[in-house]
Amino acid sequence: MQPQGKIGTVQVYTGNGKGKTTAALGQALRAAGHGQRVIVIQFMKGQINYGELKATEKVPGVEIEQYGLPTFVERGNPSPKDRELARKGFERAKQVVQGASYDMVCLDEINVAVDYGLIGLSELLDLIKGKPPEVELVLTGRYAAQEVIELADLVTEMKEVKHHFQKGIQAREGIEY
Repeated sequence: MQPQGKIGTVQVYTGNGKGKTTAALGQALRAAGHGQRVIVIQFMKGQINYGELKATEKVPGVEIEQYGLPTFVERGNPSPKDRELARKGFERAKQVVQGASYDMVCLDEINVAVDYGLIGLSELLDLIKGKPPEVELVLTGRYAAQEVIELADLVTEMKEVKHHFQKGIQAREGIEY
C-alpha cells in the first residue's frame, strides 16, 4: 500500500467498551513518530495523575490540554463549572482545528460532552464539516450521535464483553488512568 498525500480524515472511537481514549492516544503516538504535531483536548477530565499526561511530557509533538474537573459530571445536571470548562475546551478545539496548526486534533470524550448537553451537537457537526482537509480529527467517547457517525470516515465501536470491574477490581494507575 502506497502512502497518500496529506489527507485528514475523521475518526470516531465510541461504544461502552474500554479503549477509546487509548486508541486515540495510540494514533497520537503514531503521528508524533512521523514528526506530526498533535493536540489532545480532553473534555470532562481534570486529573493531574493521568498516565498520558506524564507520558506525553516525554513525547515531542504531542500536547494534552484538560477541560474538566477531577470529579464526575452529573448527567442531566452538570455544574456551571462543568459547562464553563467544556465551553473553553470547545472554543480551543475550534481554534486549533480551524487554524490547522496541528496535523492531528483529538477531542477526547467529546461524544459524552455532547450527550450530556455540555456542547451542542450542531456545533460539533459544524466543526467536523468545516475541518480543513489536511487535519486529522479524532473523536472519542460513548454515545456518539448518529449524525457524527455518518460524517466520519472511520468508526470503531468498542463493545464491552467482559470487564474486570465486574469482579470488583477498581481503577488502576497505568491501566485506567
